[in-house]
Amino acid sequence: MDLTVAITGATSGIGRAVAEAFVDEGAFVAVSGRDGGAVDRTVAALNGEGDDAEDGGEAPKEGDGDERGTAWGDRVDVRDEFDLERFFERVARESGPVDVVFANAGVFHGAPGESPTDELSYADFDDTMRTNARGVFATISEALPHLADGARVLVPSGAVAAESKPGMGAYAVSKAAAEAVARGFAADLDANVGVVDPGLVATDLTGKERARDPESVAPLFLWAATEAPADDVNGERVGLREWKSATR
Repeated sequence: MDLTVAITGATSGIGRAVAEAFVDEGAFVAVSGRDGGAVDRTVAALNGEGDDAEDGGEAPKEGDGDERGTAWGDRVDVRDEFDLERFFERVARESGPVDVVFANAGVFHGAPGESPTDELSYADFDDTMRTNARGVFATISEALPHLADGARVLVPSGAVAAESKPGMGAYAVSKAAAEAVARGFAADLDANVGVVDPGLVATDLTGKERARDPESVAPLFLWAATEAPADDVNGERVGLREWKSATR
């Protein structure tokens, strides 16, 4: 898979799982996150180097050989468009035009199900929106000069963006806004921009009870980025049902 993939929020959860899946498929994967140390550890593990790999992290799998890709990383705070500008410039220098952007970085201030909207502080609301919604806008905006022809941009979301659930507070609001940002870009760009809903996944943002492992939904994101018909992704929301129907 000769692709250049850029992922924000790639040091844990879905972002980390998707990064690993793309590296396994032979892509050049640009990993980013707010914690520079976590970025370095993630890159080392994905490349089979350092303590994480020695302790059972994502070392190269048997039989992968030269087909396995490469991870590269940089510290990025998606609340800062200048961080993103520098990140995409560096990715393009390292590997050329970007084929896939996964605008994955997000925050949840508080605990899922225990953060009522009427109890939110202005500071938590503002930071959630700045990261989860404006961060998606900034990620796509700064990626634009470096996108390859036919590039795809994926924005993760979930049912909470459209269905009210108690205690999800600003996170739910921000996901609805992020989806709207994705649809706006899809309407105005030649690149394909879509929303991917993996269902309830066990991450720090959503909790872990009755949820899927991030690794189990990584193939959904690979499919949306590479195999799903462009018209089915662009300006649309795809999820487990569409993926399973197309790949069974």
